[in-house]
Amino acid sequence: MSRRSSLLVQMKSIERELICPVCKELFSQPLVLPCQHSVCHRCVRELLMPNHDDSLSTDAGSESSNPGSPRARVPSPSMEKLDRLLRSASLRRSFGGRGSISSPGWRRSSVTPRVTTFPCPGCQHDIDLGERGISMLFRNFTLESIVERYRQAARAAVAIMCNVCKPPVQEATKSCMDCKASFCNECFKMNHPWGTPKAQHEYVGPTTNFRPKVLMCPEHEMEKVNMYCEVCRRPVCHLCKLGGSHANHRVTSMSSAYKILKEKLSKSIHYLISKEDQVRTQISELEVLIRHTEENGQLAERRTSEHFERLLEALQERRTEMLRSIEQSRSLRVERLRTQVEEYQGMLENSGLVGYAQEVLKETDQSCFVQTAKLLHVRIQKATDSLKTFQTAAAPSFEEFVLDTSKEELLLKELSFSGVPEPPVIDLSRCRVYNEGLIHWHLSEDSLPTDHHIVEFRKLGSEEESGWRASEPVFGCSTVLSDLSAGSRYTFRVKSCRNGVYSPSSPEVTLHTPPAPVFGFLFNEKCGFSAERLQLSKRRDSVESVAGMSLLLAAERVQTGSYICLDYIIGDTGISHGRHYWAFRVQPDSYMIKVGVASDSKLTEWFHNPRDTSSPRYDHDSGHDSGSEDTCFEVSQPFTLVTVGMGRLFIPKASASAAGDHGSRVLPMPQRIGVCLDYDAGRVFFYDADTMRCLYERPVDCSGTMYPAFGLLGGGAVHLEEFITAKRLSYM
Repeated sequence: MSRRSSLLVQMKSIERELICPVCKELFSQPLVLPCQHSVCHRCVRELLMPNHDDSLSTDAGSESSNPGSPRARVPSPSMEKLDRLLRSASLRRSFGGRGSISSPGWRRSSVTPRVTTFPCPGCQHDIDLGERGISMLFRNFTLESIVERYRQAARAAVAIMCNVCKPPVQEATKSCMDCKASFCNECFKMNHPWGTPKAQHEYVGPTTNFRPKVLMCPEHEMEKVNMYCEVCRRPVCHLCKLGGSHANHRVTSMSSAYKILKEKLSKSIHYLISKEDQVRTQISELEVLIRHTEENGQLAERRTSEHFERLLEALQERRTEMLRSIEQSRSLRVERLRTQVEEYQGMLENSGLVGYAQEVLKETDQSCFVQTAKLLHVRIQKATDSLKTFQTAAAPSFEEFVLDTSKEELLLKELSFSGVPEPPVIDLSRCRVYNEGLIHWHLSEDSLPTDHHIVEFRKLGSEEESGWRASEPVFGCSTVLSDLSAGSRYTFRVKSCRNGVYSPSSPEVTLHTPPAPVFGFLFNEKCGFSAERLQLSKRRDSVESVAGMSLLLAAERVQTGSYICLDYIIGDTGISHGRHYWAFRVQPDSYMIKVGVASDSKLTEWFHNPRDTSSPRYDHDSGHDSGSEDTCFEVSQPFTLVTVGMGRLFIPKASASAAGDHGSRVLPMPQRIGVCLDYDAGRVFFYDADTMRCLYERPVDCSGTMYPAFGLLGGGAVHLEEFITAKRLSYM
């Protein structure tokens, strides 16, 4: 029993390593995820199929519901909890996930009938199991064995009994991994006699966990794993290396991987054991810090309460004084008005002053009358004058007692500890929304250091305007936000955190997402590309028109009426359905650049048939005011373009809104220009990509495949908008 007690103490210390991060129970049939974390088989199924009827039965070796197990079984994770876990993936993808505004080639799990992507509960990385789902995962038999030993140690006096004995059943001393049963000594000898194949069976100590002797490949079920892929960090078989998904990966033999990993793990364990005294010292220091933290926290709470009590006392005292002032003024005014009322009541007949004057008039003695009437006449005269110029003795308004506390309320709302940093400021010049949202901010120079930042954002303008959503903690001054809806307005704000206390939020900024999913392409140097006059960047995301010798030689023929044509270049990826958006920058000093779309059904004819370049009518927007010019252009050219150059954007004359007004056709050139092609509706839109304001739209013949198209003349350059990508953390 003493041996079992010591084993129980040893196993008890590793209990937290044996708990599934989803169900918070001991692992049951754990599966190894690509990030090397383990999750119960049941929990992975619930994460992948949250609406699936829970009809899975636990394996025979799982005893988590047994009353003798070390941890009582709690209910399976609720659907609400699983939904929260799945929804949280969208915020975690701010460090590098796929958003809803994506290129057509990106795969989204929402397209498939079931979920194949979920966030790892351990490290929060996105796990994509593909179409094979759980069948692609290895079962963690090592962890399963440790869990079983833990269960046995926790049962203490509860022994594993022989599966073969007739009553009375004896305690098992061995378990056969081939027979998948436990035996006492006598039964084991009887069932494994010498000289028979059963005598070669593998046996271990008593256990209820019978794992297979050889680990099989989940992709090729009949093959044993005998190699280790260093790229994917998982065991593979020889078929995986020959022609499977690991064909181009670097692999090593299983024995070599076993030796290297075991040696590294042994050295790490030995190092930790050798530093046991140092660890104990650091634990003692941490315990002291915990005690000091609790004491200092309680002291800070008391001091903060005292400050607020003093504020409340000051407010109460000031409130009493100001209310007293109002009461004194009110009493004085009411008293004056009442005195005035009494005086006016005396003017009434048979009462007060008038009654007294009437009695004086009855006096017949002249000397006595004069003596009394002189003063009375003065009083009557004053009453008469007051009737002519009526004024109240006091004003009923208390406007001078109106209290404005807006500044004080703002100060109280911004009341914070001295250690709280100043709110950050979003740098709108560096923020942009394309396939995802990129938000930059900065702190003031005298701001205190911060632990991290939180970006909050919400969608505007919809009937069901959403509440604020928060990103995961950001440890720099920029982040990428995914899951932004197309064609929507979002407002963003940032707040800093220091020692668990948040600063006030930054001023809000509003950005507009593109009207359609972002279309990714590069310039195509093989279709109509003029290498003499156009230069491509190495990444093929920029093209520059070079005014070289060829242009000077062509310019000599201008005197004879020759016309210099544009150099065209298109994208390397076409569009055959749906709505797509792309953006680019035109170099401000460009002479003339045309941007838009082109149809492949006419491109071959355009680039290969000889054309008459001796007439200005060759270009549809040459300035020649011929009515047939635009009609000819619509029929013959494969391009639908607008002209940009010399800091201006020119709307084509074919636009009805600009047909009669030359000034309305010339707009300032935006810093970034966006193009949206609605293939199904047969329309193309041109946007100011910074404000998402539509500058021009028109119908377009979407016959065949449509390509982004550009035409350049003279000096100038076009730079495609770079996709917003977040830096992903690699699995260790």
